[in-house]
Amino acid sequence: MIQAYSKRLLSPFTGQVQIVETGQARALTLDGKNWELQYRVSFGRGPVADQQQAVKKNNYVFAAIIRPSGIERMPLPRYLETDAVEEQVQELAVYLQEVSVPLPPADMHEYWLLDEADNQPLALIFSCLHAEEMPLFPHRPEWTATPAAIMEIARIPEEERHYVPPVNYRLENLVNERAGRHPRARWIRRREGQTENFPSCLVREDWESKEDRSLCQRYIERQAPRLLMLHGLKHEDRLRLEGYARQNALEVEQFFPLYPEVADDKLMSAIRVEARLRLAAGHSGTE
Repeated sequence: MIQAYSKRLLSPFTGQVQIVETGQARALTLDGKNWELQYRVSFGRGPVADQQQAVKKNNYVFAAIIRPSGIERMPLPRYLETDAVEEQVQELAVYLQEVSVPLPPADMHEYWLLDEADNQPLALIFSCLHAEEMPLFPHRPEWTATPAAIMEIARIPEEERHYVPPVNYRLENLVNERAGRHPRARWIRRREGQTENFPSCLVREDWESKEDRSLCQRYIERQAPRLLMLHGLKHEDRLRLEGYARQNALEVEQFFPLYPEVADDKLMSAIRVEARLRLAAGHSGTE
């Protein structure tokens, strides 16, 4: 039986991975076009006592890349049966010809850092598919921002004149300070469509000072092309994120196949046209 789903990449949040798996292999994509096929190898001996131990004993070997143009096979360790791997490659390649991304989300178990003041979700730390996976995640109640090396945020003139750390790390410190000296976190099984009391952009935006609100706003604006991959966003949140995302049209074009919805078709079309013009002019990467 083949399972197909998506999950958030945490922590920090860097996007949404699409996963198609059989009992023995899985294919993953970050762009909805090129799939990395991994073959599962179990190193355990004898019966496994529980699901948690089974997860720990499994490992994956990079076996192939399935592209629209064809299959690129990777060198395999000698201990693997080539025919068994090839059978999985062919099965998944056939399935992927018909699969439609983005796939439905499955990571409904969420580990939230809590606000010290009201004990409500402050920032999302981890997520997983099954409750038995929870003990496998570090339980350090600390939020990590997307690093500046992955997502650079433009500096304002004042920051150019006097060096300060990147916005990413300053917001990270603010969030963890807001969690208090003895931070707490909680696993929550979120129902599909449940949005109340959960920050739509994975971190709370209601900061007291104008400076702190600005830091959070700048971070979310820059992260918008990735946040648009999230499922279950309210229409008004998706609309404002699409407006923010126009500043980084090339990233929108990169991630667009994984957007579950579009709030403003006209705006999104304009962003993608801009991205294609930039690509045709030789631009690459982020703006």
